[in-house]
Amino acid sequence: MKPVNTTFTAAPFRSQIQSVNLRGPAGRLEALLNTGRPDAPFATLVCHPHPPSGGTMHTKVVYHAMKAFNSFGLPVLRFNFRGTGLSEGSYDDGRGEKEDVRAALDWLAANFHLPILFAGFSFGSNVGMRACCGDARVQGLIALGLPIQAAGRSYRYTFLENCPGPKLFLSGDHDEFGPRGTVETVIANAPEPKQLTWIENADHFFAGVPGSPAPKLDQMQAAMRSWLATTFPQLRG
Repeated sequence: MKPVNTTFTAAPFRSQIQSVNLRGPAGRLEALLNTGRPDAPFATLVCHPHPPSGGTMHTKVVYHAMKAFNSFGLPVLRFNFRGTGLSEGSYDDGRGEKEDVRAALDWLAANFHLPILFAGFSFGSNVGMRACCGDARVQGLIALGLPIQAAGRSYRYTFLENCPGPKLFLSGDHDEFGPRGTVETVIANAPEPKQLTWIENADHFFAGVPGSPAPKLDQMQAAMRSWLATTFPQLRG
């Protein structure tokens, strides 16, 4: 486990937000694109947490993950899973949502013709990684707040055995849905390269805990940027 480099700062970049016509198997998916530099080496995708629990593409962790990618000048696609916001269809307990992720990957590949980096938060990390692992277009994955047990839902990760690309697992050390020991056991089955980073005094949402109540989203962003710059040298230019 590597320490978080909180001193790394990516080059500033002014981005624009565009509405995207994204179609999934259940119909239109409400989506936003934060534009990137013309010479961006990657396109990126960020997936949101559990829809019935209030997760959307505007969730704070998703927004901050987008900002981390976009700080490198990378285009970032966010979308609402089926049945969320203005997206058509209805919640499908992760099955249909996996196909929504694949539709988003197809859109990025068709519109940018670039390798893809992925990040997902909580439910979005599980569903997104299930869709992305083994897809040659996806060259790096970030799981934020990897969930193990949440409100009676159990998440399985046997698919990680077939996920060879670079992986960052980033969680709060007080994550109520992903206890440290259980997450470490799950990740042990994932092949290298991988990195597990814990944000001190942060809960599942990278908020503070009693005794250290300040939000930890800035530390989450710093950890993402540090890993991205270290893992993908072309982002340092």
